[in-house]
Amino acid sequence: MNVLYFYLFLLVHPYLAMWWKSFEQAGRPTWEALIPGYNYFIAFKLGTQKPFWTLLLIFPGVHLVMWSVVNLSYIRRFGYFSLIDTIQGIFFPYIILYKIATSGDKILPETNWANSVEIGKREWGDHLVLFLALPVIGHVIALGINAVTRDKPGKKTKVKEWGDSIWFALVAALVIRTYVFEPFKIPTGSMENTLLVGDFLFVNKVAYGPKVPVTPVSYPLVHNTVPWINVKSYIGIETSNYTRVPGYSKVNRNDVVVFNYPAGDTAIYDPKMPTGLMGHNYHEYVNKEAFRMWLEESNYANNIRRELSKQQRYTSDQLMRESQRVIMAGDMKDFFSNLSSWKNKAREFIASGKTYIQTQEGPFLVEHYGIIPRPVDKRENYIKRCVGIPGDYLEIIDAQLYVNGKKAKSFENQLFRYEAYDFSLGDPERAWERYGIDIPAGQYNRGGITVQGDTIPAMVFVNNSGLKKLKTDFPNVKFEPYLEDQYSDIDSIVPTGGDRYENLLHFPNDPNVNNTVSDFHKFWVPKKGATITLTEENIPYYRRIISVYEGHSLVENDGKYIIDGKATTKYTFEMNYYWMMGDNRYNSADSRMWGFVPEDHIVGKASMVWMSSGNDGIRWDRVFKGIE
Repeated sequence: MNVLYFYLFLLVHPYLAMWWKSFEQAGRPTWEALIPGYNYFIAFKLGTQKPFWTLLLIFPGVHLVMWSVVNLSYIRRFGYFSLIDTIQGIFFPYIILYKIATSGDKILPETNWANSVEIGKREWGDHLVLFLALPVIGHVIALGINAVTRDKPGKKTKVKEWGDSIWFALVAALVIRTYVFEPFKIPTGSMENTLLVGDFLFVNKVAYGPKVPVTPVSYPLVHNTVPWINVKSYIGIETSNYTRVPGYSKVNRNDVVVFNYPAGDTAIYDPKMPTGLMGHNYHEYVNKEAFRMWLEESNYANNIRRELSKQQRYTSDQLMRESQRVIMAGDMKDFFSNLSSWKNKAREFIASGKTYIQTQEGPFLVEHYGIIPRPVDKRENYIKRCVGIPGDYLEIIDAQLYVNGKKAKSFENQLFRYEAYDFSLGDPERAWERYGIDIPAGQYNRGGITVQGDTIPAMVFVNNSGLKKLKTDFPNVKFEPYLEDQYSDIDSIVPTGGDRYENLLHFPNDPNVNNTVSDFHKFWVPKKGATITLTEENIPYYRRIISVYEGHSLVENDGKYIIDGKATTKYTFEMNYYWMMGDNRYNSADSRMWGFVPEDHIVGKASMVWMSSGNDGIRWDRVFKGIE
């Protein structure tokens, strides 16, 4: 149900509640109950003595909480305090409101906290309110304090005090978190060294304008999963269309942006995982599962396995890996000619609650709870740098990003990967202190920057300033950008063999488009209102936009396109789109894997690191540090 209907319901509610009768019983004139908005002002005044809480009704996600608050506090002024009364007041107050309106009872004075009888009437109702505000923990705090302090006669009980305080804090935090700023923790190294794992950020939502929640009915202060119990934090009984309050800025090129993960529209639900998800990219799992099924079931793959078995004895896992290696190097026409069919089988298999994960020991079967759809605002939060804005032309050549034909700005802390022959650093501490090269534990002398030899290059992950120092200290060593050798010629139109499978894992996830982390064909970032001519060359880049992000039916047939049942060669974009990349360019799952970020996925601008902690404790030099 759209959020608009709930606002209409809020307007109708005072009449369903028969406030025009009970207001008289509270000493207020009847007409006050008939004026929309003002009637809530008076009801809050009567129930809570805080009439200006009426303003909180305008915030989606907060409005239903405040609706419950006004109803509960109002019926309590007429003596309805019990546990059952409290449940009705919060969720369905109309039976009690009807009783009040037809009884002729007058409004009661505020609770006399020195009267044990009155306190006893409301005891269990107050316990319920505290439990709903902060389950279990609220009672631990309230009862713990009550046990070590002495009650003051005539004062509220600790349960009532903490219930009121926590509800007010939750509402205030919910408004701030949804519409002003939100704390965010860096979980992965995709933005290193600009942002480090363990950095805590403030995400400024006012900069680009805060989004009105698509699913406002959700558990406060958590994103999409309730911690510890791994259940959804939201329900879809109320939804809203994409709406953004105007901000003071637009998304600019090179901003560090937090956004909802575009490929997270469908997710594999596995409550055994910390986030309740098996990975994030369901669509990548579909491609990998389709390929695994083909390896196991196709006659072509079986023939290869039989040939391998004749040559030497394999375990099943070794046979699988060797078969995959041979097939990836050979002809895969059989797989790609029936790709849609294999992907449909993979979707059915994953939906049944099973998925294989590829490990070094071979495929490992994981059983889970199937798949779930994610609304836009409940998809996982990602953080990357916006390197392409609407209307830009982008291209990556030999690991260098070009924007509109010019080299993109390179930031000081961006990490790149370089190859160097016959190169060694003797001391890992020196590598970090002088060059900013971080050698993972256990990797020193085993494939990191210390590998020496004429044929095996050392791999160096370093930022711009570190690279300059390396070139100065090692003038005879040539440091070259690492290029992913998925295929020999990026200009090849139709790749063959395993390259086509690898193309499924890079945007536009089409077997016939050769793109890698280090080399990307030139493409255009869509702009709202712009119209393009659809071709076989560009449709892979915009297929998901048309059919998923903008919700149209798309049928492709021999170079012809049917959108919403009408044949056409043109398409006009309905939203702006952005291209996001991590500063750790060789270790980032970003737009190069899953494509454009629609404007309705933008959450806010990463503005400041307010806290940072690592293995050695707090990083004091990063506290309250701005983000470039």
